[in-house]
Amino acid sequence: MSRLKVGFIFGGASEEHFVSIKSAREVAGNLDTEKYEPLWIGITADGDWKLCDGPAEDWENGSARPVTLSPDRSVHGLLVMGQGGYETVRLDLVFPVLHGKLGEDGAIQGLLELSGIPYVGCDIQGSAVCMDKSLAYTVARSAGIATPNFWVVAEEGKVDPDRLPYPVFVKPARSGSSFGVSKVTGKDELPSALSAARQYDSKVLIEEAVAGGEIGCAVLEERSGLVTGEVDRVDLSHGFFRIHQEDAPEAGSENSTFIVPADISDDSRRLAQQTAKTIYRALGCKGLARVDMFLTDDGQVVLNEVNTMPGMTSYSRYPRMMAAAGLSVSDVIDRLISMALHGTRR
Repeated sequence: MSRLKVGFIFGGASEEHFVSIKSAREVAGNLDTEKYEPLWIGITADGDWKLCDGPAEDWENGSARPVTLSPDRSVHGLLVMGQGGYETVRLDLVFPVLHGKLGEDGAIQGLLELSGIPYVGCDIQGSAVCMDKSLAYTVARSAGIATPNFWVVAEEGKVDPDRLPYPVFVKPARSGSSFGVSKVTGKDELPSALSAARQYDSKVLIEEAVAGGEIGCAVLEERSGLVTGEVDRVDLSHGFFRIHQEDAPEAGSENSTFIVPADISDDSRRLAQQTAKTIYRALGCKGLARVDMFLTDDGQVVLNEVNTMPGMTSYSRYPRMMAAAGLSVSDVIDRLISMALHGTRR
Protein backbone atom coordinates (compact mmCIF):
# COMPACT_ATOMS: atom_id res chain seq x y z
CA MET A 1 0.00 0.00 0.00
CA SER A 2 1.37 3.44 -0.91
CA ARG A 3 1.95 5.91 1.88
CA LEU A 4 -0.15 9.04 2.24
CA LYS A 5 1.70 12.18 1.21
CA VAL A 6 1.22 14.62 4.08
CA GLY A 7 2.50 18.18 4.04
CA PHE A 8 3.45 19.38 7.51
CA ILE A 9 3.64 23.18 7.68
CA PHE A 10 5.48 24.72 10.63
CA GLY A 11 7.21 27.90 11.78
CA GLY A 12 5.27 30.90 10.55
CA ALA A 13 5.52 34.68 10.66
CA SER A 14 4.08 35.09 14.14
CA GLU A 15 5.26 35.48 17.71
CA GLU A 16 4.77 31.72 18.16
CA HIS A 17 7.26 30.79 15.41
CA PHE A 18 9.66 28.90 17.69
CA VAL A 19 6.90 27.10 19.58
CA SER A 20 5.55 25.84 16.25
CA ILE A 21 8.98 24.44 15.33
CA LYS A 22 9.12 22.56 18.64
CA SER A 23 5.61 21.20 18.08
CA ALA A 24 6.65 20.01 14.62
CA ARG A 25 9.66 18.21 16.09
CA GLU A 26 7.41 16.34 18.49
CA VAL A 27 5.07 15.40 15.64
CA ALA A 28 8.04 14.22 13.56
CA GLY A 29 9.28 12.05 16.41
CA ASN A 30 5.90 10.35 16.76
CA LEU A 31 4.96 9.98 13.10
CA ASP A 32 4.46 6.50 11.65
CA THR A 33 6.54 6.76 8.47
CA GLU A 34 5.27 3.39 7.29
CA LYS A 35 1.84 5.02 6.88
CA TYR A 36 2.83 8.55 5.92
CA GLU A 37 5.34 10.14 3.58
CA PRO A 38 6.00 13.52 5.23
CA LEU A 39 6.90 16.63 3.29
CA TRP A 40 8.13 19.32 5.64
CA ILE A 41 7.29 22.92 4.72
CA GLY A 42 8.92 25.46 7.01
CA ILE A 43 7.85 29.11 7.03
CA THR A 44 10.57 31.50 8.19
CA ALA A 45 9.90 34.34 10.61
CA ASP A 46 9.96 36.64 7.57
CA GLY A 47 7.32 34.57 5.78
CA ASP A 48 9.50 32.64 3.30
CA TRP A 49 8.32 29.10 2.50
CA LYS A 50 10.93 26.34 2.24
CA LEU A 51 10.69 22.62 1.53
CA CYS A 52 13.17 21.02 3.92
CA ASP A 53 14.19 17.66 5.38
CA GLY A 54 12.39 18.29 8.68
CA PRO A 55 12.11 20.69 11.61
CA ALA A 56 15.70 20.30 12.79
CA GLU A 57 17.79 23.16 14.17
CA ASP A 58 19.18 24.09 10.76
CA TRP A 59 16.06 23.49 8.68
CA GLU A 60 16.37 26.84 6.85
CA ASN A 61 19.81 25.99 5.51
CA GLY A 62 21.34 23.16 3.51
CA SER A 63 19.07 21.56 0.96
CA ALA A 64 15.96 23.63 1.72
CA ARG A 65 14.27 24.83 -1.47
CA PRO A 66 11.74 27.62 -2.08
CA VAL A 67 8.23 26.23 -2.23
CA THR A 68 4.67 27.44 -2.26
CA LEU A 69 1.28 25.84 -1.77
CA SER A 70 -0.68 26.28 -4.98
CA PRO A 71 -4.26 27.57 -4.72
CA ASP A 72 -4.89 25.90 -8.10
CA ARG A 73 -6.94 22.77 -7.42
CA SER A 74 -5.52 21.00 -10.46
CA VAL A 75 -2.11 21.07 -8.75
CA HIS A 76 -3.53 19.89 -5.39
CA GLY A 77 -0.22 20.43 -3.70
CA LEU A 78 3.14 22.15 -3.88
CA LEU A 79 5.11 24.14 -6.42
CA VAL A 80 8.78 23.47 -5.68
CA MET A 81 10.99 26.14 -7.23
CA GLY A 82 14.20 25.29 -9.05
CA GLN A 83 16.57 26.85 -11.51
CA GLY A 84 14.57 27.92 -14.53
CA GLY A 85 11.27 26.43 -13.43
CA TYR A 86 9.36 24.42 -10.89
CA GLU A 87 8.05 20.95 -10.21
CA THR A 88 4.69 20.00 -8.73
CA VAL A 89 4.18 17.62 -5.80
CA ARG A 90 0.66 16.39 -5.17
CA LEU A 91 -0.39 16.13 -1.52
CA ASP A 92 -3.08 13.92 -0.02
CA LEU A 93 -3.39 16.05 3.12
CA VAL A 94 -1.91 19.05 4.92
CA PHE A 95 -1.26 19.19 8.66
CA PRO A 96 -0.67 22.84 9.60
CA VAL A 97 1.37 22.67 12.81
CA LEU A 98 1.09 26.45 13.17
CA HIS A 99 0.20 28.50 16.22
CA GLY A 100 -1.07 32.05 16.56
CA LYS A 101 -1.54 34.60 13.80
CA LEU A 102 -1.62 33.30 10.22
CA GLY A 103 -1.83 29.77 11.61
CA GLU A 104 -4.92 29.64 13.82
CA ASP A 105 -6.84 32.65 12.53
CA GLY A 106 -8.19 31.30 9.23
CA ALA A 107 -5.42 32.61 6.95
CA ILE A 108 -3.71 29.31 6.13
CA GLN A 109 -7.10 27.60 6.19
CA GLY A 110 -8.31 29.94 3.41
CA LEU A 111 -5.36 29.00 1.24
CA LEU A 112 -6.02 25.32 1.87
CA GLU A 113 -9.70 25.73 0.99
CA LEU A 114 -8.69 27.31 -2.33
CA SER A 115 -6.26 24.46 -2.98
CA GLY A 116 -8.89 21.80 -2.34
CA ILE A 117 -6.48 19.81 -0.17
CA PRO A 118 -7.96 18.19 2.97
CA TYR A 119 -6.36 19.54 6.13
CA VAL A 120 -6.22 18.89 9.84
CA GLY A 121 -7.99 21.25 12.22
CA CYS A 122 -10.61 23.96 12.21
CA ASP A 123 -11.95 25.57 9.06
CA ILE A 124 -11.81 29.29 8.24
CA GLN A 125 -14.84 30.29 10.28
CA GLY A 126 -14.04 28.28 13.40
CA SER A 127 -10.41 29.42 13.34
CA ALA A 128 -11.31 33.10 12.97
CA VAL A 129 -13.96 33.04 15.70
CA CYS A 130 -11.76 31.24 18.22
CA MET A 131 -8.76 33.47 17.49
CA ASP A 132 -10.73 36.62 18.32
CA LYS A 133 -11.49 36.26 22.02
CA SER A 134 -14.24 38.89 21.95
CA LEU A 135 -16.05 37.06 19.13
CA ALA A 136 -15.58 33.73 20.88
CA TYR A 137 -17.10 35.17 24.07
CA THR A 138 -20.05 36.64 22.17
CA VAL A 139 -20.84 33.36 20.40
CA ALA A 140 -20.32 31.33 23.57
CA ARG A 141 -22.67 33.56 25.54
CA SER A 142 -25.38 33.10 22.91
CA ALA A 143 -25.05 29.35 23.52
CA GLY A 144 -25.53 29.78 27.26
CA ILE A 145 -21.84 29.40 28.18
CA ALA A 146 -20.46 31.57 30.96
CA THR A 147 -17.64 33.97 30.07
CA PRO A 148 -15.84 36.71 31.99
CA ASN A 149 -17.28 40.20 31.80
CA PHE A 150 -15.30 41.99 29.11
CA TRP A 151 -14.78 45.26 27.27
CA VAL A 152 -13.34 45.75 23.77
CA VAL A 153 -11.03 48.65 23.00
CA ALA A 154 -10.69 49.23 19.27
CA GLU A 155 -7.66 50.76 17.56
CA GLU A 156 -7.14 54.29 18.91
CA GLY A 157 -10.09 53.67 21.21
CA LYS A 158 -10.19 54.68 24.86
CA VAL A 159 -11.71 53.25 28.01
CA ASP A 160 -12.78 55.03 31.19
CA PRO A 161 -10.42 53.62 33.83
CA ASP A 162 -12.82 54.57 36.63
CA ARG A 163 -15.49 52.18 35.28
CA LEU A 164 -13.40 49.02 35.46
CA PRO A 165 -13.77 46.52 38.35
CA TYR A 166 -10.13 45.90 39.23
CA PRO A 167 -8.31 43.60 38.98
CA VAL A 168 -8.70 43.14 35.25
CA PHE A 169 -6.66 41.42 32.56
CA VAL A 170 -5.65 43.36 29.47
CA LYS A 171 -4.73 41.27 26.43
CA PRO A 172 -4.56 41.36 22.64
CA ALA A 173 -7.91 40.20 21.29
CA ARG A 174 -6.29 38.18 18.50
CA SER A 175 -2.98 36.73 19.65
CA GLY A 176 -1.66 33.47 21.02
CA SER A 177 -0.16 32.29 24.29
CA SER A 178 0.41 35.03 26.89
CA PHE A 179 2.10 37.58 24.67
CA GLY A 180 1.01 41.11 25.55
CA VAL A 181 -1.11 40.04 28.55
CA SER A 182 -1.05 42.11 31.74
CA LYS A 183 -2.83 41.93 35.07
CA VAL A 184 -3.97 45.41 36.09
CA THR A 185 -4.76 46.06 39.74
CA GLY A 186 -5.42 49.80 39.47
CA LYS A 187 -6.10 52.50 36.90
CA ASP A 188 -2.53 53.82 36.99
CA GLU A 189 -1.36 50.55 35.40
CA LEU A 190 -3.89 50.64 32.57
CA PRO A 191 -2.04 52.80 29.98
CA SER A 192 1.10 50.64 29.99
CA ALA A 193 -1.01 47.47 29.80
CA LEU A 194 -2.89 48.79 26.76
CA SER A 195 0.42 49.68 25.10
CA ALA A 196 1.79 46.18 25.76
CA ALA A 197 -1.30 44.55 24.25
CA ARG A 198 -1.22 46.82 21.19
CA GLN A 199 2.24 45.56 20.32
CA TYR A 200 0.48 42.38 19.17
CA ASP A 201 -2.97 43.54 18.07
CA SER A 202 -4.79 46.80 17.42
CA LYS A 203 -7.89 45.35 19.08
CA VAL A 204 -7.58 44.96 22.85
CA LEU A 205 -9.71 42.96 25.26
CA ILE A 206 -10.18 43.86 28.92
CA GLU A 207 -11.53 41.08 31.12
CA GLU A 208 -12.78 41.14 34.67
CA ALA A 209 -10.78 38.68 36.78
CA VAL A 210 -12.58 35.42 37.58
CA ALA A 211 -12.36 34.14 41.14
CA GLY A 212 -11.20 30.57 40.74
CA GLY A 213 -8.54 28.32 39.25
CA GLU A 214 -7.53 27.63 35.65
CA ILE A 215 -8.31 24.28 34.11
CA GLY A 216 -8.13 22.88 30.58
CA CYS A 217 -9.63 20.11 28.52
CA ALA A 218 -8.27 18.56 25.31
CA VAL A 219 -10.91 17.72 22.71
CA LEU A 220 -10.44 15.37 19.75
CA GLU A 221 -13.08 14.86 17.09
CA GLU A 222 -13.79 11.46 15.61
CA ARG A 223 -16.55 10.22 13.34
CA SER A 224 -18.17 8.57 16.33
CA GLY A 225 -18.21 11.84 18.31
CA LEU A 226 -16.01 13.98 20.52
CA VAL A 227 -13.34 12.48 22.78
CA THR A 228 -11.85 14.40 25.70
CA GLY A 229 -8.58 13.98 27.48
CA GLU A 230 -8.20 14.18 31.21
CA VAL A 231 -8.82 17.65 32.61
CA ASP A 232 -5.73 19.45 33.88
CA ARG A 233 -5.33 22.20 36.45
CA VAL A 234 -2.81 25.04 36.45
CA ASP A 235 -1.17 25.20 39.87
CA LEU A 236 0.16 28.75 40.33
CA SER A 237 2.87 29.69 42.82
CA HIS A 238 2.51 33.44 42.22
CA GLY A 239 1.29 35.96 39.68
CA PHE A 240 -0.84 34.81 36.75
CA PHE A 241 -0.35 31.97 34.31
CA ARG A 242 2.02 32.67 31.41
CA ILE A 243 2.98 30.14 28.80
CA HIS A 244 5.77 29.94 26.18
CA GLN A 245 7.56 33.04 27.39
CA GLU A 246 10.14 31.44 29.65
CA ASP A 247 13.77 31.10 28.63
CA ALA A 248 13.64 27.30 28.97
CA PRO A 249 9.98 26.16 28.84
CA GLU A 250 10.98 22.50 28.69
CA ALA A 251 12.24 22.88 32.26
CA GLY A 252 8.82 24.09 33.40
CA SER A 253 7.05 27.39 33.86
CA GLU A 254 8.57 29.94 36.20
CA ASN A 255 5.36 30.22 38.22
CA SER A 256 3.15 27.22 37.47
CA THR A 257 2.91 23.46 37.14
CA PHE A 258 0.23 21.34 35.53
CA ILE A 259 -1.66 18.73 37.49
CA VAL A 260 -3.17 16.06 35.24
CA PRO A 261 -5.55 14.51 36.00
CA ALA A 262 -6.72 17.64 37.80
CA ASP A 263 -7.17 17.34 41.55
CA ILE A 264 -10.82 18.38 41.40
CA SER A 265 -14.02 16.55 42.23
CA ASP A 266 -15.52 14.01 39.84
CA ASP A 267 -18.53 16.27 39.36
CA SER A 268 -16.29 19.20 38.43
CA ARG A 269 -14.28 17.04 36.05
CA ARG A 270 -17.41 15.82 34.26
CA LEU A 271 -18.78 19.37 34.10
CA ALA A 272 -15.50 20.65 32.61
CA GLN A 273 -15.43 17.92 29.95
CA GLN A 274 -19.07 18.44 29.00
CA THR A 275 -18.63 22.22 28.91
CA ALA A 276 -15.54 21.85 26.71
CA LYS A 277 -17.56 19.80 24.23
CA THR A 278 -20.37 22.37 24.26
CA ILE A 279 -17.88 25.19 23.63
CA TYR A 280 -16.20 23.19 20.84
CA ARG A 281 -19.51 22.71 19.04
CA ALA A 282 -20.78 26.25 19.64
CA LEU A 283 -17.65 27.84 18.17
CA GLY A 284 -17.62 25.53 15.16
CA CYS A 285 -14.35 23.75 15.91
CA LYS A 286 -13.19 20.77 13.87
CA GLY A 287 -10.53 18.14 14.42
CA LEU A 288 -9.10 19.23 17.73
CA ALA A 289 -8.96 22.03 20.26
CA ARG A 290 -7.74 22.77 23.76
CA VAL A 291 -10.45 24.52 25.72
CA ASP A 292 -9.12 26.63 28.59
CA MET A 293 -11.59 27.43 31.36
CA PHE A 294 -11.89 28.73 34.89
CA LEU A 295 -13.35 26.62 37.69
CA THR A 296 -14.87 29.18 40.03
CA ASP A 297 -14.89 28.97 43.79
CA ASP A 298 -18.58 28.02 43.72
CA GLY A 299 -18.07 25.19 41.20
CA GLN A 300 -19.07 26.90 37.94
CA VAL A 301 -17.10 26.57 34.70
CA VAL A 302 -16.29 29.76 32.75
CA LEU A 303 -14.69 29.95 29.29
CA ASN A 304 -11.21 31.44 29.11
CA GLU A 305 -10.09 30.75 25.51
CA VAL A 306 -9.93 28.09 22.82
CA ASN A 307 -6.73 27.01 21.04
CA THR A 308 -7.56 25.47 17.67
CA MET A 309 -4.03 24.15 17.08
CA PRO A 310 -2.68 23.63 20.59
CA GLY A 311 1.00 23.08 21.28
CA MET A 312 2.31 19.59 20.64
CA THR A 313 5.69 20.02 22.33
CA SER A 314 7.07 17.70 24.97
CA TYR A 315 5.86 20.12 27.65
CA SER A 316 2.51 21.10 26.08
CA ARG A 317 -0.80 20.61 27.81
CA TYR A 318 -2.82 18.97 25.01
CA PRO A 319 -0.65 15.85 24.55
CA ARG A 320 -0.32 15.48 28.33
CA MET A 321 -4.09 15.49 28.77
CA MET A 322 -4.56 13.00 25.95
CA ALA A 323 -1.79 10.75 27.25
CA ALA A 324 -3.48 10.69 30.66
CA ALA A 325 -6.61 9.43 28.88
CA GLY A 326 -4.62 6.69 27.12
CA LEU A 327 -3.95 8.32 23.74
CA SER A 328 -0.33 8.82 22.67
CA VAL A 329 0.82 11.56 20.30
CA SER A 330 1.02 8.91 17.55
CA ASP A 331 -2.59 7.91 18.23
CA VAL A 332 -3.69 11.55 18.10
CA ILE A 333 -1.88 12.14 14.79
CA ASP A 334 -3.48 9.04 13.23
CA ARG A 335 -6.95 10.04 14.35
CA LEU A 336 -6.57 13.65 13.20
CA ILE A 337 -5.42 12.56 9.75
CA SER A 338 -8.20 9.98 9.47
CA MET A 339 -10.82 12.56 10.47
CA ALA A 340 -9.48 15.15 8.00
CA LEU A 341 -9.48 12.65 5.12
CA HIS A 342 -12.96 11.33 5.80
CA GLY A 343 -14.61 14.49 7.08
CA THR A 344 -17.47 16.12 5.24
CA ARG A 345 -16.12 19.66 5.38
CA ARG A 346 -15.03 19.74 1.73
